[in-house]
Amino acid sequence: PFSVLDLAPIPQGATPRDAFHHSLDLAQHAEKWGYHRYWLAEHHNMTGIASAATSVLIGYLASGTERIRLGSGGVMLPNHSPLVIAEQFGTLESLYPGRIDLGLGRAPGTDQRTMMALRRHQNAEIDDFPRDVQELQRYFSDAQPDQAVRAVPGQGLQVPLWLLGSSLYSAQLAAALGLPFAFAAHFAPDMLLQAM
Repeated sequence: PFSVLDLAPIPQGATPRDAFHHSLDLAQHAEKWGYHRYWLAEHHNMTGIASAATSVLIGYLASGTERIRLGSGGVMLPNHSPLVIAEQFGTLESLYPGRIDLGLGRAPGTDQRTMMALRRHQNAEIDDFPRDVQELQRYFSDAQPDQAVRAVPGQGLQVPLWLLGSSLYSAQLAAALGLPFAFAAHFAPDMLLQAM
């Protein structure tokens, strides 16, 4: 099955609103043509890309389609707390059951200054990505009796998690955690076979 990855591009002379309408039109056509998935990518501070608020845009497209799976390709997990992502995608899954995917990347999706504006003050020596992915898995799993923090909505909804990457790092983590993996061959075509 074929899928679409959309950046919600803003053509010269157009507005983000135009880009959102074009994305909805494309998602509706993709659904009609039998495409399986339609994913949106998170990027920040890029004047030609309108998909910064990925979960909000997924909701807009889901309300205008009926069957096609919608998701993130991906949400850049280091930019967000796992709880907030679980609540956002738990909300989407509650509104559009069985149609939501959560693809996760570990890159910032932007430049250094914008990273700081996103409150991304992480220690470069510490890699929280594996821990954050596992935290998300817990938020979407059935609640445990001693679980102090729960994603509401989200808990127990089993939203499918995908890891994304353009190197071997996320491929190896996906294999270790038993998660599906999508490789960004448009960034690193020479690494595709090794990642697979």
